[in-house]
Amino acid sequence: MCGIAGAFWTSPHHEVSAAVLTQMTDSIAHRGPDDSGIYHRSQQVHGPYGIIPGIGLGHRRLSIIDLAGGHQPLANEDETVWTVFNGEIFNFKSLRARLEGAGHTFRTDSDTEVIVHLFEDEGVDAFRHFNGMFAIAVWDQRHRRIVLGRDRLGQKPLYFRVQDDQLLFGSELKAILQVPGVPREVDPGAIDAYLTYQYVPHPRTIFKGIHKLPPGCYLTFDGQKLEVISYWNPDFTQEANLSLADAKAELVELFTDSVRLRLQADVPLGAFLSGGVDSSLVVATMKQLTDQPVKTFSIGFPQKDYDETSYARLVAEHLGTEHHEFQVTPDAVEILPKLIHHYDEPMADSSAIPTWYVSQMTREHVTVALSGDGGDELFAGYDRYKAVRWAAMIDKLGPFGRLASRIGMKVLPAGGPQKSILRRGYRFAEAMSLSPARRYLDWISIFNETRRGDLYSDAFLAQLPESDPFSFLYQAWKRVGQRDPLIAASLADLTTYLPCDLNTKVDIAAMANALECRQPFLDYRLAEFAIRLPSKWKWRGGRGKFLLKHAFGDRLPKAIWNRKKMGFGVPLNTWFRGQLRDILHDTLLSEASLSRGYFQPAAVRQLLDEHDQNQFDHSARLWALLVLELWHQEWVDGHQAA
Repeated sequence: MCGIAGAFWTSPHHEVSAAVLTQMTDSIAHRGPDDSGIYHRSQQVHGPYGIIPGIGLGHRRLSIIDLAGGHQPLANEDETVWTVFNGEIFNFKSLRARLEGAGHTFRTDSDTEVIVHLFEDEGVDAFRHFNGMFAIAVWDQRHRRIVLGRDRLGQKPLYFRVQDDQLLFGSELKAILQVPGVPREVDPGAIDAYLTYQYVPHPRTIFKGIHKLPPGCYLTFDGQKLEVISYWNPDFTQEANLSLADAKAELVELFTDSVRLRLQADVPLGAFLSGGVDSSLVVATMKQLTDQPVKTFSIGFPQKDYDETSYARLVAEHLGTEHHEFQVTPDAVEILPKLIHHYDEPMADSSAIPTWYVSQMTREHVTVALSGDGGDELFAGYDRYKAVRWAAMIDKLGPFGRLASRIGMKVLPAGGPQKSILRRGYRFAEAMSLSPARRYLDWISIFNETRRGDLYSDAFLAQLPESDPFSFLYQAWKRVGQRDPLIAASLADLTTYLPCDLNTKVDIAAMANALECRQPFLDYRLAEFAIRLPSKWKWRGGRGKFLLKHAFGDRLPKAIWNRKKMGFGVPLNTWFRGQLRDILHDTLLSEASLSRGYFQPAAVRQLLDEHDQNQFDHSARLWALLVLELWHQEWVDGHQAA
């Protein structure tokens, strides 16, 4: 687990100096406090392969495997293939055995060396063989090109910028921003998407000209031609015809092997334990695979509605773990600047706050933590999928269903607390006139299309591109073809919400605290299995995760299987009427904020007034606006391209 940065150029006028490369690498030192290294070579006009482009590779290391020998950048024997790499290749031992059988000689025991030797043999097809979480950069001297690759489910981030013959890349945006001349021009379309989803979807970033490499893709650039190619394309339209017994057996085998692979480490290792089904199953499986008590970590909050520690404690006692429980009183005033600095672009998932705290406290005891991320997307665990099922049944009623929805809108209140039953009912009825994909976006949006239109100024509306933020979700939704809408929603979340929100949130919070986080549910083999499962093996009796319970029901207490799902969140609603009220008002109503020209001042004041007067819970929307403005102050105001 590390941080990477670098540059490639074919003209001496666009060279990135060794000093700047070091600055890029140092800007992400928090990702790798144990070691650092750079490889820098100016463009060569004469050489065995003709004109050789300039290359710079930088690395910050958090040592996990082969503590003594895993230094990067790392090259093959004749130094025609160099790599820097962030993440873990969990199947590196089997790949190494195969490569040694083919005659390759290894100098280290690290997973990194597998990358250069496999690239020698397979080229870009090497990415298909890696089972892991990774962002990889390869300098391929023989073909005079730079190659970037990202893992299938987007667990590790990778940003890049191409201008003329120069390519810059980094694990975080801040690395690219260290290069003189890189502009910080905000993309209006990215703001529109951010206020829709609470994150900026790939391949966009908040800045024009800088992009995210999408999950499951690799990039090649030779100074003239840029290609982004997807190497992972499972067929989302096909369902497996599996009996329940066969599905259970395959799930147990895949999940057990996934956890086993993620226990490889030469440093202390533990697990996040929320007391939910997914993290509890990870811990239960860890217990089966190790002779030592599993170290588990959970955090609790003073507000009962946001505290899961009693469930985590129940699981810990049931499994006999070495449990560490931290009681935290979140200090939003203290933590906000840290979040804004480390999340280089606006990210409005407020669960980044508890994720930060649990990462910080876990790092005091271990260097690696396993988590349960991905289980909800793969096995239909979110409560919102109930609405998807109900809506699908109403759709089958045709005109009668639409009439019932219109009646519901007239009798249900439009205001009130965001999560109240009546408010949810109104939103459900309101969206029933839309297509299934559109209504799902309406349900998950921070600001839906109508609210964004009411918020934006005329000048900002004129700057927006013709493309609709909906297209990001729709492209994912339609991949399932004619399958059940529940499958469409959950698999759309798998390729949108999971990589762009959840994985980003965990990666940044964990790596800011020099903690590696591994997610067994996101083994691509397990994902491919779950993608093919029909909804009947995921959803039963109005609840998701049916197959998980059928396969692993005896591993956890019944109370864990039967408990109501609780989000990993913080009481924004209360904070915005209490400790954060002054910061919220002073920030959003400041001259700097209102003069940016994005929003109508009256619309911002209305959101604040309605929330203050408890007419409506606008906390998620206000948090998104607050994060956006504070991000502007940190990353744009006062910064001029050199």
